[in-house]
Amino acid sequence: MTDHARDLVSVREATERLLIAVGKLDNASVSQPSRLPGWSRGHVLAHLARNADALVNVLEGHPMYVSGQARDADIERDAPRPLDVQLGDLRESADRFQEAAAVPADWSRTVELRNGVTDSASRLPFRRWVEVELHHVDLGIGYELEDLPAEFVEREIDFLADRFAGHPEVPSTRLTDGTRVWSTGSAAPEPGITVTGSRADLLGWLAGRRDGAGLTVPGGPLPTLPPL
Repeated sequence: MTDHARDLVSVREATERLLIAVGKLDNASVSQPSRLPGWSRGHVLAHLARNADALVNVLEGHPMYVSGQARDADIERDAPRPLDVQLGDLRESADRFQEAAAVPADWSRTVELRNGVTDSASRLPFRRWVEVELHHVDLGIGYELEDLPAEFVEREIDFLADRFAGHPEVPSTRLTDGTRVWSTGSAAPEPGITVTGSRADLLGWLAGRRDGAGLTVPGGPLPTLPPL
């Protein structure tokens, strides 16, 4: 069972790492491109702040975003802000999320996210942890997939392998780092493809952060994954 309270601690720690790292930047650095196509570092920071507020909405039983257009507009509005404003917003929105999560509630209840996706409320802290960790990497400021906590990496590979499980566009695939095996892709009696590499490279490929160049696929090409 997901331990939401433990995950909230992990979110707090990851957020503090992010704030310390971003605090070493300057206004010019914030305006520079991130690793996400079309987004500056300011876009990434604005998204992280607005995502925290969106998850507060979910915890309180409201729609995550008013609309997809409103979500995008808020990010565009907030992206050009100077570093001190970005940092303040990121910290304050993170605190609002922690405060909302501290309210006694039924964590087994089902909540609705974007685009009709539903999940257990107990999974929201881990989802926030994913946002903070992966977007910290996306900033391109020295924090890499290899720096992510080991528990996070394993759980996110679990999550993404499960997300692509049964997907008709993904062939039956066996993933391994040499110590553990994951299965994903379309159903088949035996996996047709084996993908081997480090956990960082496996996560990078599954999460769309790396092209899979560090992975090996005996006897065939690396499968193409659909967008997340």
